[in-house]
Amino acid sequence: MNEIARRPVELASLKPDLIPQVMAWAAELRTHFATLNMTISLFARLSHIDKGAVSRYLSGERVPTDRSFLDQILAMRAGQGTAVTEEVREHLIELYLDALKATRPHEYRIQKVSDELAIAVTRWKEAERYAESLEYELSRRTHTIEGLSSENERLRAAWDRERTQHFDEIAELTERLKMAQNRVHQAEGRVQKLEELLDRLQPQHQHETDEVRFRSLVKAQSQLVWITSPTGTVVEDAPQWRAITGQSLEDYLAYGWLEAVHQDERQQTGEAWKEALRGRTMFEWNYRVRTRASGFRHFEVRAVPIIRDGQVVEWVGTNTDMTLQHEAEEMRGRLTHQLGAAALRTARLQGATAQLAEALTVRQVVQVIINVGRTALAADRSAVALLDTDRAALKLIHGEGIPEASVPFSEEIPLSHSSVMTMAVNSGRPVFAESPVSLKTQLLESGGEETPLTDYLISSDEQAWVGLPLLAAGRALGALRFSFTRPQKICQEDGVFLEALAGQCALAVERATLFEREHHTAETLQRSMLPGRLPVIKGLELAQRFRSGSRHVQVGGDWYDAFVFQDGRVAAVVGDVMGKGVKAAAWMGRTRNAMRALALTNPAPADVLTGLDRVFDATEEEEQVTTLAYMVVEPVTGEGTLALAGHPPPILVSPQGTAILCNAEPGTPLGWPTSRKQFRFVVPPGHTAVLYSDGLVKNRKRGLDAGLAEICSVVSESPPEVVANPYMLLDFLVDRMLSGYEQDDDVVMLAIHVPAPICRP
Repeated sequence: MNEIARRPVELASLKPDLIPQVMAWAAELRTHFATLNMTISLFARLSHIDKGAVSRYLSGERVPTDRSFLDQILAMRAGQGTAVTEEVREHLIELYLDALKATRPHEYRIQKVSDELAIAVTRWKEAERYAESLEYELSRRTHTIEGLSSENERLRAAWDRERTQHFDEIAELTERLKMAQNRVHQAEGRVQKLEELLDRLQPQHQHETDEVRFRSLVKAQSQLVWITSPTGTVVEDAPQWRAITGQSLEDYLAYGWLEAVHQDERQQTGEAWKEALRGRTMFEWNYRVRTRASGFRHFEVRAVPIIRDGQVVEWVGTNTDMTLQHEAEEMRGRLTHQLGAAALRTARLQGATAQLAEALTVRQVVQVIINVGRTALAADRSAVALLDTDRAALKLIHGEGIPEASVPFSEEIPLSHSSVMTMAVNSGRPVFAESPVSLKTQLLESGGEETPLTDYLISSDEQAWVGLPLLAAGRALGALRFSFTRPQKICQEDGVFLEALAGQCALAVERATLFEREHHTAETLQRSMLPGRLPVIKGLELAQRFRSGSRHVQVGGDWYDAFVFQDGRVAAVVGDVMGKGVKAAAWMGRTRNAMRALALTNPAPADVLTGLDRVFDATEEEEQVTTLAYMVVEPVTGEGTLALAGHPPPILVSPQGTAILCNAEPGTPLGWPTSRKQFRFVVPPGHTAVLYSDGLVKNRKRGLDAGLAEICSVVSESPPEVVANPYMLLDFLVDRMLSGYEQDDDVVMLAIHVPAPICRP
C-alpha cells in the first residue's frame, strides 16, 4: 500500500490509428484505472494478470476476451470506496462489447452467449428454489387449516348441542309465560266486567241483591280479591290471600295486606297506596309478598275505588301472581348471558388454537399458554411444567409465584409431593380450588404436609388455583397452573373450556417436542457427514462454521471438506446440493466421496470438476443441481488454483479489512456439459480466503448480488483483531449477515488463512 501512495499512475497516450470502438473503450478504461492511483506492476500482482497484458489492454493494442479485467478494476474501486454506479458499469460493458465485436467477432459472440447462459441459469435456480419454498409453505398451511377445521367442527357440534338445549328450555319457559299472560288477560277481563257491573248497579233498594251477585262473581275468580274501606282499612276477610301469606284473621284485619309485602318494598308500596287513596285514582303496583313457607312470590296488584253519589264507599283490589313470569324473564336473561359466555369461550379457544398452531418450539408454545392465561382466563400468574418420566418429576419451564408444594422452591417438583400440578398429573383430571380452604383440603387429602402448606397460604396473596394436566392420547406430558389473587368461581362451562384448552396445549407441546427432537436429529446427522476436524498444517490455518437452517427439520445438502495431498498442498472445498432430506444427504455423500477420490488421483481443479461432471452424468438425476467451489493452495506462500461449478465466488480479505470478490468464471453446476476452467488464485501472507454456501448471502428478502455487496461492506467494518483471526472472522460474518433475516437455508463457511511472516529483530 505504501508503493501505491509513492508511485502515481503514468500512462502513455493512445495511438490515433485505433478503431473508434477500441479508442472509446480504452479511453474510458484508462480513466477508471487512473482512479486506482496504482502502477501497472502492482495491479498485475494483485489481480494475477500478466503485466504485459495489462499494458496492452490500457493502450488499446488488445481487447480482453472476457470481462475479468474490467471486473478487477471495478472491484478494486469498490474496495477503495469509489464504487461506480450500475449505470456506469453497464456503459463500460457496452463499450467493451462494442470493442470486442469490432476486433474479435468470434469472442464477442461467445461472451454474449456466456452472459445470457449465466443469467438464464441464475434465474432458473432462483425460480426453482422459490417454487420449492412456496410448495413447502402451502403444505404447512394446508396442514394447519385441516387441523383448525377439524377442531372447529368439533366445537361447532358442542355449541349446537348446548344451543339446542338452551333453546328448548327457553321455549318451555316462554310457553309457561304465555299461559301466565293469558291468565292475566282473563283476570283483567273479569275485573273490567266487574267494573261495568258496578256501573250498572240498580238504585239503593236493589243494593243487597246486587251485592250478593257481586260477591258470588268475585268468589268465582282465580285472582286474589280484597276489599278495604275508603281509608284503606281492611274490612273483609280474604282467605285466599291469607292462605298464601300465612297471616291469621286477626293480623290481616289489624294490619292488612301491606304487612305481608317484602320489607325492602313495603315503605315505597305504602306511600304509593296512600297517594292513590288521596287522589281516588286506580292503584297499580308490583311487589314481593312473604309466603307461609318464608319465601317470597311476585304479585301485580290493581285496585279501584267504588264511588257512589260522589263518595268513595270502598276499594276493591285484585292480586295476580306474576312469579312464573318473573322467573321466566330471569331465566331468559341467564340463558342469554350463558349463550354469550359460551360464544366468547369458543372464540377464545379458537384464537388459542390458532396461536398454538403457529408455535414451533416448546418455548413458543409456553409463551402462547401464558398469553392465553392472562387474556382468556384473567389469571394473575401462570406456570408450565413438563413431565420427566425418568426422574418422576415435573420440570418447571415457566413459573410465577411460590409453589404450594411441601418442598423448597426449585425447577423440579417431584410427583410424590403434593401440589396443584402434581395432583393434576397423578389423577389425570383438572384441579379447581376456588379458595384457600378448598386448596388446603385437597392438598392434605393428597398427602401434603399441613405446616408448610399453612405457611404458604399465609405468605401468598393467591386466593384461587387451577391445575390442568397436559394429556396426549391418554399419556401425561406435563401440567398447567393458573392462580388468581381474588376468589374465583369456576362453573361447569368454565371447566369444559379449561379442559379443551389443556387438550390443545398438550397437542401443541407434543408437536413442538417432536419438532425440536427431529430438528436436533437432522442437524446431528448432517454434522456427522461433515469432517470431524480440519487438518492442522504448518504455514496455513483453516477454520469452518456450520449453521443449520431454522425452518426445516430435514437433513440439508450444504457441506465442506479439507485435506492434504502428498506434496503438502491443501485442498479446500465447499458444496451445495439443492434439496432436503435423505435424497439430498445421499447426493452430498456421493459428491464428497467422488470429489476426494478424483482429487487424490489428479488434484487439478479443472480435472476434478470434469471428472465430477462425468460421474453426475452417469449416476445422478437430471433435475439434481449441485454447485461447488474447489481450490488447491500451497501453505506459506498461498499460491493456488481455483475452479467454480456454479458456486458463489470466494472472498479474499486483506489484513486492512478490504474484501475482494474473485472474478473467476462461475461456470455451471455439476453434470452440465461445459469445458471446465481453473484460475490462479493467490492468498498472500496475512490474507484470508473465505469459501461459503449461498445461504450466507442469499435469502427470501435479499438477492445474490445484494448479498455479495453487503458481505464486502461487512468485511470493511470488521475490527483488526477479527480480520487477523479466521475463527473470529467467520463468526463475525455469520452474525452480521444473518442479523435481521429469518434463516431459511443452511450456511457453511471455510476460511483459508495464510499467516503473515513473523519479523524477528
